[in-house]
Amino acid sequence: MRVGIIDIGTNTFHLLIADRARDMKILHKEKVAVRLGKGGISNNIIQPDAMQRAIVTLLDFKQKMQNEVVDEVFVSATSAVRNASNQQLFVDLVKEKVGLEICVLSGEEEASLIHQGVSQYIDFGEETGLIMDIGGGSIEFILANKDEVKWLKSYELGGQRLIDQFHHTDPISLDEKNRLASFLQENLTEVMAMCKQYEAAYLVGSSGSFDTLWDIHARRPDALPMQRPILYQDYFEEIYEELISKNKEQRLQIPGMIPMRVEMIVSASVAIKVIMDGCGFDQIKVSPFALKEGLLYHGLPVR
Repeated sequence: MRVGIIDIGTNTFHLLIADRARDMKILHKEKVAVRLGKGGISNNIIQPDAMQRAIVTLLDFKQKMQNEVVDEVFVSATSAVRNASNQQLFVDLVKEKVGLEICVLSGEEEASLIHQGVSQYIDFGEETGLIMDIGGGSIEFILANKDEVKWLKSYELGGQRLIDQFHHTDPISLDEKNRLASFLQENLTEVMAMCKQYEAAYLVGSSGSFDTLWDIHARRPDALPMQRPILYQDYFEEIYEELISKNKEQRLQIPGMIPMRVEMIVSASVAIKVIMDGCGFDQIKVSPFALKEGLLYHGLPVR
């Protein structure tokens, strides 16, 4: 049986097509920077032009699923749709124009699926790790070891929301960076307290921002080959300092940077640094698996 997964994110739409009969062989995988939250995420609305971009992308995704003769389709939407005052309008429009039924995930459901996806890649041991997934609209945190999920929560503090509120100069000014860091420290005190309570030993980074940080590191001359990507604190700090000191055009010239991440990577990096410092982590285990893999292996949540 072939399954199609569509993850409707605040910035990026993902399509994943796999064959369950062939041990989940990936037949097609792509991501498109739709920017559904552009111009509306901070006001909890999806703008008409963003809806149109979404429809065009979803029609293309549907055609690709038909080309692969997909038997089952799972479509999820996260923060931008979850919080939109015109959520139902968007859901109905997609059903009418594309013929796809969207499951709008709660923050808890999103975090749970992220954990299920990450667990297909990361071998959690006895020690507890903190999964951090930075989206455009929200950030999910999950504390888990190999046996159980100890705590999870979604915060509506995603990269696009942080850009809208704090990142108005380019490069980001010292004042903006400090205000952003202070805001995150204040709003994520619970995360740090839970990490202390459960003695979290390391950070697991899932989502495009962590992929980009790893790609930047891997292109550097001093990068060591690894079986599984681990970004140690000193390497992260070097990249962080470079990202916050450069403007968009300069960031685009960094080997490993991709255009769809160039704007959000600054606020995402500040958020990562706040968590690294606040929880005392010295390494980030990077997971290329996230929400879409959770949907692939476990399907939509039962309600």
